[in-house]
Amino acid sequence: MTIEPWRATCIQTKSKLAVKAADRDGAWAIINDNIAHVIGLIEAATGGAASPDLVVLPEFALQGPPHGLPAAEWIEKACCSVPGAITEPLQTLARRHRLYIGGHQFESDPQWPGRYFNTSFLIDPTGAVILRYRRVNTAAFPSPHDFMDAYLARHSMAEIFPVVDTGLGRLAMIPCGEINVPEVARVLMMQGAEVILHPTNSPRRPAQDGSVQGGRSHIIDYLGRTLAYEDGAGETTSVSALIDVEALREARKQDTGTANPLLRARWEMYRPFFATASFYPPNSFLHTPMSDAASAGPALAASLRNMASAGVIVDEPELPIKKRAGEAR
Repeated sequence: MTIEPWRATCIQTKSKLAVKAADRDGAWAIINDNIAHVIGLIEAATGGAASPDLVVLPEFALQGPPHGLPAAEWIEKACCSVPGAITEPLQTLARRHRLYIGGHQFESDPQWPGRYFNTSFLIDPTGAVILRYRRVNTAAFPSPHDFMDAYLARHSMAEIFPVVDTGLGRLAMIPCGEINVPEVARVLMMQGAEVILHPTNSPRRPAQDGSVQGGRSHIIDYLGRTLAYEDGAGETTSVSALIDVEALREARKQDTGTANPLLRARWEMYRPFFATASFYPPNSFLHTPMSDAASAGPALAASLRNMASAGVIVDEPELPIKKRAGEAR
């Protein structure tokens, strides 16, 4: 089926911090205010010639970050399941406007008591949650890698790195700083991902007045060309562009040049390096859930030691003062 060009819109919004509330009731009053505010922005973006087929919300838009709150307290104060109380109003909105909505929340799951996830979700025009990606590469928040053996016993690799086939093409999601780990995007592309949604919150300034205000919403095509961009941090729905999935599909099938890196990639040559790479220790919280960000310290220290042993980084314990980047003496 041919996919006609469709419109994506970034919803750039300021969100209040649930962590600032004194208790769960106060936190959920903040969360519900954030949800209502986001719904208002999405409503404002719909209708007219530039009405989107898909919108993407920033990371932290609905709850804000936990800011170091212990896991048990954050779960009790602000977390819920996916689907759940946070996605439900957005699912209703998606059905009403026949719209895809990509978003982010901190998710709790009864299957994994004492743990929460940094989760990206995608809702389709029927209101169904069709994709849920739990961030893997993080030390500030719990990761499925922290209890990998138990997690893999319940979830397939396709569930861990999901790609969903939709009327807009094959969609995937990568949250925030995980975009800095190229292997995630590679794994998604190996499964046929054509569009990657990136809920992030890139702050222009520190959080002020109990809120998080990011910016730099960006839509980029498959050749790396900017289609829409907003450098400022103000609320806006103006970052909007047409996505031409058929152009990408044609390029992947026909282009034999450097614009088609998947065609030229020689995966067999890389495989031995990945087979032996083991730096950040898996199963660091297999039996006891991660209590807070500080408890990841031993795993981070072990990862540094492992990288030094493998020669990835230069270990110079005998030097009392390390040179600053760019400094030569």
